[in-house]
Amino acid sequence: MRYEKGHKDATRKRIVEVASKQLRKDGVGASGVAALMASAGLTHGGFYSHFSSKDALIEEALRDAVEQVKVWIGSVADSNENKLEAVIRAYLSPYHRDNPETGCVAGTLAPEIARHSPAVREMFTKSIIGHIEMISGLLPASATPEARRSVATAIIAGTTGMIQLARAVDDEELSDKILEDGIAACMSLVRAISS
Repeated sequence: MRYEKGHKDATRKRIVEVASKQLRKDGVGASGVAALMASAGLTHGGFYSHFSSKDALIEEALRDAVEQVKVWIGSVADSNENKLEAVIRAYLSPYHRDNPETGCVAGTLAPEIARHSPAVREMFTKSIIGHIEMISGLLPASATPEARRSVATAIIAGTTGMIQLARAVDDEELSDKILEDGIAACMSLVRAISS
């Protein structure tokens, strides 16, 4: 059976999109190749005509997820006057908490990535460096570059940990409080660097 030109590329893109969401929702360990392919509407047997290994798919799917989050954060920042507060509030929102499949890779997979292949860890490291630079750029220019970088790193680490805790607890009121306290803590860091 012959397929139209571009069919293989479109199929690969569909696999990556499905994997990007499923990995963030269920985790790397719980996302087998057969399940990922089935979610994409394909058979397990076709996997290796698109990827050399599960690690190759994971790396590409996580890269896709990182790009999605970068676009999301950029659009939140661009559409608000107080860019950094808007980004923090969007990240620590009930919507982000309740929809990990469309959210931040660090907030869903950081512990698993720490135990993954060097290629996946390198890609993740580059994305974190990019996020630190982006957050640093939203902090007051009156602070030193070192101070902005330090606060940006603390904001990223804090928000990542807070979203993980908010997702992990089984008490919705406590989960909401974790998100609210996280926003307050991050904004305290911003005010401290602004003084």
